[in-house]
Amino acid sequence: MANNIRMEMIRFEQVSKNYGAVEAVKNLDFSVEKGVCFGFLGPNGAGKTTTIKMLTGILIPTGGRILIDGHDIQREPDKAKQLIGFIPDKPFIYDKLTGAEFLDFILDIYKIGRKTAEPKRRELLKVFALADWQNELVENYSHGMKQKLVITGVLIHNPLVMVIDEPMVGLDPHGHKIVKHLLREFCANGNTIFMSTHTLSVAQELCHRISIIDKGNIIATGDIGELRSQAHADSDQLEQIFLKLTEPAE
Repeated sequence: MANNIRMEMIRFEQVSKNYGAVEAVKNLDFSVEKGVCFGFLGPNGAGKTTTIKMLTGILIPTGGRILIDGHDIQREPDKAKQLIGFIPDKPFIYDKLTGAEFLDFILDIYKIGRKTAEPKRRELLKVFALADWQNELVENYSHGMKQKLVITGVLIHNPLVMVIDEPMVGLDPHGHKIVKHLLREFCANGNTIFMSTHTLSVAQELCHRISIIDKGNIIATGDIGELRSQAHADSDQLEQIFLKLTEPAE
């Protein structure tokens, strides 16, 4: 048991969230271990975004608690958030900053010296083909370039946990390939990803384990084989498994 506790990076303990009389999330109780890419999937309105906002400290749970490497996101927000990098589905960047100024802003928030971060910064800008654009205003970036800049801003401060809502939004096929490689590398280094996406092929390709939420409840959890068994599905394709698990009752 002690080894399992040490391996946990994210822990939900009976977490719920109500909006008035509406129960958006109901008693989530699960953990995500270090080195795991964890998929958190569900239909529209299932409770995914609410869960992500609670995980990142944006929303306060109605009940329960969330731990990041043992730190309560509500009671120890500074310690917990220091460990997290968040890529939202609609990233906001100040348009009147240059790409370089945005990255400096991120480094300042996380109190990381610019000289210390320079090698990784240079590497990521090169990988994403943003080096020649770093002194241009963000307002001149395409949507895909903004997404790459946000991902650079997350990776540059070396978080232990990456929380991602739709990682491939706006990216071209080359960008998809780069991001998938970086995410695999991130987990291979012992870090943890908590990812929500409607692109089920990406989830199947990257995620070690997946939970499916529907109407605020976790209805299935496991790897593809375990999900297939829980769904009594004939296929190993996540799309077919997902549709079978979430199909409306007749």
